[in-house]
Amino acid sequence: MSVIRKAAKKLTRYPKLKRVLKNIYACTGNFLSDKQTKMPGLIQISSNGTDHNFGYYDKSPWSKDQKYMVYLAPENAKKEYVSQKATPIILYDCLSGEEKILTNTHVWNSQQGCMLQWLGPDFSSRILFNDFRDGRYCSIIYSLSDGTEKVLQKPVYTVSADGKLAMTLDFSRLNTFRPGYGYCNVEDVTASDRYPNSPCIWKLDIDSNTVTELPFSYSMLAEWNSQESMKKGYHKVNHIMLNPSATRLMFIHRWIVDGVTHHRLLTCNVDGSDLYLLLDDGMVSHNNWKDDETIISYCYSKLDGDAYHVLHDKTQKRETIGKGILTVDGHPSYSPDGKYIITDTYPDWKRKQALYLIRVSDEKIKKIGSIYSNVRYINETRCDLHPRWNFNSNEICFDGADGQHRQVYVLSLKGKEKG
Repeated sequence: MSVIRKAAKKLTRYPKLKRVLKNIYACTGNFLSDKQTKMPGLIQISSNGTDHNFGYYDKSPWSKDQKYMVYLAPENAKKEYVSQKATPIILYDCLSGEEKILTNTHVWNSQQGCMLQWLGPDFSSRILFNDFRDGRYCSIIYSLSDGTEKVLQKPVYTVSADGKLAMTLDFSRLNTFRPGYGYCNVEDVTASDRYPNSPCIWKLDIDSNTVTELPFSYSMLAEWNSQESMKKGYHKVNHIMLNPSATRLMFIHRWIVDGVTHHRLLTCNVDGSDLYLLLDDGMVSHNNWKDDETIISYCYSKLDGDAYHVLHDKTQKRETIGKGILTVDGHPSYSPDGKYIITDTYPDWKRKQALYLIRVSDEKIKKIGSIYSNVRYINETRCDLHPRWNFNSNEICFDGADGQHRQVYVLSLKGKEKG
């Protein structure tokens, strides 16, 4: 572990000081950086002059027929969120390169946008996104053919591949305890409560537009397999992800004590039954499903420390990937054909973010480039790459900020998977 990472770990107990020193470190590195992007074949598809971004790494901006991509044009991506204002949703024609505004959303955050995505099962005729209408959060199914909408009574966090089921959480509480991930349109009435006796995860039947509360409250989670620190912490849930068959979901349960965040990874059936404590060694960062039973996670384990781990649902079996090579946090996902993993890094000392391609069959790791990250996007408004796949497993898309604005980029992987 580097001296910088060791120092950062020790400073975890002093979050305000850590933030100040982190910003000094970033600004100094930015001054010394050559500010160059080195990624052959990289194409910026969003237009210059304003900010653009797509969102998170578990969704794809491509339609399955490869004709279109979608992304956002927030008014000012240097903010953590955009409240009440109309943020354009852009449709990009992959053949002509033309952009047009489809519609608008009124919720946005710097890390996950508005959960914009193509809706299954065809992933080509409808998009789904979160919005704020009539004084409440909701989600919208928008038809490309005629512009008609269906308003769902809850916002979404994760959606099944068949387009029939979604899971969601309390975006106002998430905004309180994780700025840059929640929404600020509605006041968080639970903000002063450490572990409110209120629902924290809901299931949404998309066809019938009906909502079911899962049998979890923050108070219940604080008491389940409890640790001493939980009694003093402010609790939240985040990063809900359905497995490919939408039979189980995982989520991170976190609690904050004196500015220090504690983590554990849980899985359960989609009705909330069969709750399982998958990981409880300390830090859990970014995860993704490989298949219905297997998860890739950047996390801490007592045996291997901070690393990418392959976890097996409802067991304590785990293996590491890229030990000694992939030593920093990133946002991993498997290609649709299951042959590769793509992941990224946060900016290094010289403000460079890297992309890594891992071949699953032999775990061969290849760095496929790096992009400069402008220091004007930092802390909660940082521009994580969040690489995501197209449906053909031959291109990736990511958000980047190597200029004066956040933009959307596409990189072909043709030839890069070799060697």
